[in-house]
Amino acid sequence: MPVTHTPPRHSIPVQVGHVTIGGQAPIVVQSMTNTDTADVAATVKQVRELAQAGSELVRLTINTDAAARAIPAIAEQLQQADIDVPLVGDFHFNGHKLLANNPDCAQTLAKYRINPGNVGRGKKRDEQFATMIEIACRHEKPVRIGVNWGSLDQALVARLMDDNARRSEAKDAQDIMHEIMVTSALESATQAEALGMPRNRITLSAKMSGVQDLIAVYRELSAQCDYALHLGLTEAGMGSKGIVASTAALSVLLQEGIGDTIRISLTPEPGGDRCREVIVAQELLQAMELRHFTPAVIACPGCGRTTSHFFQQLAQDIQTHLREQMPRWRQHYPGVEEMKVAVMGCVVNGPGESKHANIGISLPGTGENPVAPVYVDGEKTVTLKGDTIAADFQKIVDDYVLQRYGE
Repeated sequence: MPVTHTPPRHSIPVQVGHVTIGGQAPIVVQSMTNTDTADVAATVKQVRELAQAGSELVRLTINTDAAARAIPAIAEQLQQADIDVPLVGDFHFNGHKLLANNPDCAQTLAKYRINPGNVGRGKKRDEQFATMIEIACRHEKPVRIGVNWGSLDQALVARLMDDNARRSEAKDAQDIMHEIMVTSALESATQAEALGMPRNRITLSAKMSGVQDLIAVYRELSAQCDYALHLGLTEAGMGSKGIVASTAALSVLLQEGIGDTIRISLTPEPGGDRCREVIVAQELLQAMELRHFTPAVIACPGCGRTTSHFFQQLAQDIQTHLREQMPRWRQHYPGVEEMKVAVMGCVVNGPGESKHANIGISLPGTGENPVAPVYVDGEKTVTLKGDTIAADFQKIVDDYVLQRYGE
């Protein structure tokens, strides 16, 4: 039976540069730099790496005048390098001043991210929020109103806590926190519209670090509005913990049709690759069959039958080869991103999995005949042997791409 998902919720499409978020558009993968934005060379390098890894939007911290002044130079150097990725400015506390004092920055950015809990307090909060929205309207830029439970508007918190205390049956602390998150996003969006921001330039997010909290908040938020929604588990963590937590939360929401763009907020390991968050986001969407980015490699986990590391190395080499080839293949071989390649380590499931893939190889396990049958579109085509199995199989994969997907 075909895989089915809950139909995506209706959301108003938002145009961010050449990228559409929401409506009937594919779910967008985005990322964020961790360089000092004022360091133009370092930031350009990382944005280029993120874009080449597949990030469709890249967000940058803009916290100083130096960072704001750097944005036009960053955009110019990216354009010279043929990197066409919209840049999103991330503002906290002083965004109203930075945008007002740096009009070239305001014009160059494709989108502004505004945290309603970090734009000031009391009367200043409304004035400073209004300044940012008015500048966005003047430059015809969309905004993301990004609520985060680590930086909530304290006046709103106090108001809703007081309202809750007056209820005959007060909500518990967790439920009232969810209500505060949703209310902050929706009231800020209403305020932005009152200031002249069209609905088709507003994206909302309501990020929390707890999986169940995030699911509950986005379910409620999606039920109350038709704004495009940005999904992400804030402060997801490092390594496997961050990957598992983000996947657990986002996969539930995506399966329910909630979410128009995602970011996986991984904490990089020291010296780690920032692009990992992009790859995880792509693999999440691909595993759920919501999008396809690169051919999938199916490989067994290994057991006592596969004491040789050869099949593991071949699986890794093939996966690396496919990802490296994708920038070129994507231009010349439409549909190749849906290809499946199986690299199996023994006869138990090897032939079966190989037949189900577009191309598959069943390597010999311990004590098995040292030959490797190859299957193409379900049919055994050749048996490889000797020291050149890896190179021969890679050539078969490349030839298949040319013949199957070539225009």
